[in-house]
Amino acid sequence: MKTLLTLSWRNIWRHPARSSVLLAAVIAGLWAGVVTVGLVNGLMQQRIDYLIESEITHAQVHHPEFQAEGYSWLYIPDHAEIVEWLENDERVVSFTSRTITDGMLQSPIKTSGVRIRGIDMPSETRTTNFHDNLVAGEYLDSDIRNAIVIGERLADEHNMELGNRVVLTFEDVDNELTSASFNIVGLFRSASTDYDERNVFVRADELNALLSDTPVHHEIGIMLTDETRAAEVVDALNSEFSGIRAQTWRQLSPELSMLVELGGVMVVLITLIIMLALAFGILNTMLMALFERMREIGMLLSIGMSRRRVFGMIMLEAGILTIAGAAAGMILATLSIQYFSDRGLNLEMFAEGAAQIGFDHIIYPTLSVAEYITILAVVVMITLLASLYPAFKGIRINPLEAARDA
Repeated sequence: MKTLLTLSWRNIWRHPARSSVLLAAVIAGLWAGVVTVGLVNGLMQQRIDYLIESEITHAQVHHPEFQAEGYSWLYIPDHAEIVEWLENDERVVSFTSRTITDGMLQSPIKTSGVRIRGIDMPSETRTTNFHDNLVAGEYLDSDIRNAIVIGERLADEHNMELGNRVVLTFEDVDNELTSASFNIVGLFRSASTDYDERNVFVRADELNALLSDTPVHHEIGIMLTDETRAAEVVDALNSEFSGIRAQTWRQLSPELSMLVELGGVMVVLITLIIMLALAFGILNTMLMALFERMREIGMLLSIGMSRRRVFGMIMLEAGILTIAGAAAGMILATLSIQYFSDRGLNLEMFAEGAAQIGFDHIIYPTLSVAEYITILAVVVMITLLASLYPAFKGIRINPLEAARDA
């Protein structure tokens, strides 16, 4: 083994430039794979965390038909009993009730269709961090009557600013049209420009006064001690109360659930794509090295070296380069991930397009230990597989033909 290791080491550095290029290719391939997967993971995780913590929470309760129809008279029955149940459940960290209806926002410029969200300030700020999206003014804690917070994008479209008035028109629980004037006290900017254009926030008690003689609630957002307990809490709510539909965040947002499920597959897929491209370069380099050493390998076979040892020598050369390149690439990639995890990678040039689909342009990459191991295993496997053909070709060399051709 010591002899094979010595021969392999000398063969590697017989052509330093070529070996260095191959080493650099392995390092670059591994670095690119790790950083790419880290960025994709970070992008998906940020989107998931944002939606859970700012909008949909771990679970929600609605009238069974509300999400499909959106009418104000489809409110949650037995709201007080559900609230009491949630207050006494140790799995629940916090919850908030919302009054929601679809309507029209009218300004002197134009009219836009919006979803009007009536919120209870104390419970909403305990349950979500959507108030962190406020970019100007106040978040409904103003003393101004009929206060409203709208998206910055919506305000720009209507050429409105803080202090201006807009008119909201919607149907009450008796299916009668009602309108009221609201004063803009705040502007928000979320991760999605589409959300900013279609949602406005008012106080729940002021909206309820326009919708019904008695308070009605259309949504309860629930945050739990552990996201994994969402399914059991939802099942318990659906069993305990009739006329409601409780759902987990995965059920409320199937696309987010799909992102989580595909996370592991994407790690392998992205790494395979990058490394398959690299494998052709490795194969070409190893074949070039083999053809230059045909006579030398023929002589080794002539003096008694077994074909198995020749095969081992060629694979050992590939193994040394792979392990060295993988180690250097992994160190470089880990440092890159740590650097951008703290500071974020600002892709400002794609900010507008990312916002259209609800993603942030500042990405904080993340990678688990299991994903590091998976990527490293894929890199080593692909590199060694690319070296098998040159190794098999090497052991099929005829010593006499190799000497004659030389």
